[in-house]
Amino acid sequence: MTTRSKPISVAVIGAGMAGRSHAAGYRNVNTVFGAGLPPVRLAAIADANVELGEDAARRYGYEKALPSWEAVVEDPTIDAVSIVVGNALHRPIAEALVAAGKHVLCEKPLAGSLEDARAMAELELGADVVTAVGYTFRRSPGIAGIRDHVLHGELGDLTLFGGRYWCDYATDPNGPLSWRFKGGAGSGALGDVGSHIIDAAEYVAGPIVSVSGAFLSTQIPKRPLPLGAVVGHNGAPVSDEFGEVENEDTATFTARFESGLVGTFSVTRTGFGLPNGLAFDVLGVGGRAAFDQHRPAEYLFDEAQPEARTRGARQIIVGPQLPYFAGGVPMEAPGVGASNADNFTYQARAFLDQVAGVAEPLPACATFADALRTMEIIRAVVDSSRNGGALTPVPPTSA
Repeated sequence: MTTRSKPISVAVIGAGMAGRSHAAGYRNVNTVFGAGLPPVRLAAIADANVELGEDAARRYGYEKALPSWEAVVEDPTIDAVSIVVGNALHRPIAEALVAAGKHVLCEKPLAGSLEDARAMAELELGADVVTAVGYTFRRSPGIAGIRDHVLHGELGDLTLFGGRYWCDYATDPNGPLSWRFKGGAGSGALGDVGSHIIDAAEYVAGPIVSVSGAFLSTQIPKRPLPLGAVVGHNGAPVSDEFGEVENEDTATFTARFESGLVGTFSVTRTGFGLPNGLAFDVLGVGGRAAFDQHRPAEYLFDEAQPEARTRGARQIIVGPQLPYFAGGVPMEAPGVGASNADNFTYQARAFLDQVAGVAEPLPACATFADALRTMEIIRAVVDSSRNGGALTPVPPTSA
């Protein structure tokens, strides 16, 4: 791919919580890292909820709001698009965008079903455009820093990975029955937040080859039907009628990594008091590290010290010594913080670096094939749960 100099025109399909994060990310891409990325034209935000789309376009400086994703496909001036809508819509939108010659950044999970995900991975193979998936936690300086410790052997041979993503957005039984509660087993907490911790685990510790001991459960089996649109995890007016929740609120499982490492995982959307609780510990014979998204500007690190009296976990403050921080924040000094919004900016910059073919790009985004792999792992977890926790292999990375 050759470097381009003309502006890149971007659009976001979906004006909800994550859609606005993508929109803000594109707005900030030329404020971070080095020169080389062309100017970015903030072309449009599309949403069937026109009022919501217009509000997002105003807030983030986009030229216009469009009433449908089809309008984005039909606009020949738009080059690159984020898909940030219900999972079941990802495949048809991606297929139409790629056919129109537009670059695509799709939110996770890749699709509403494994079959759709496989079709999207096949689409990627023949695409003459950049196709990418939004695993934003790969852009966390703390998580990237822990990955570097692992890659450089500073923890020694790994012995255990303990990962969790505990959230509380579904604890209220009177919360509306939105699309997040529709779909089969694996499309609930596993697909929504589990996809992130599974990807983070493989990003840090390598491929997962099998799962076992899986158990899925639903704490709130029925929810009231909404009277109008539901945005993100927000509440909404509801009726007196209730509908069935079709997927899991909570899931747990054990995984075996290609290296022989064992991992334990738990995810939930009914974890009281935990708004965004992605966290993990990675242990080795020579050290350990731990990360908690509720404290994103730090991580814990421990290794053998010359004297036992000095040993213990050290708080590593995110700063210019870690990936993404240097050049990625206005005040390049340790202790000024890090946020999920920064991760979206770095992700958008990495995506557009790929689109523009810049000389020194950020590490590339995850691909459709990467996200298909996550969904294959989720399917294996579901199959394990259906078979009493049986050991279930995951297709190899080459599949």
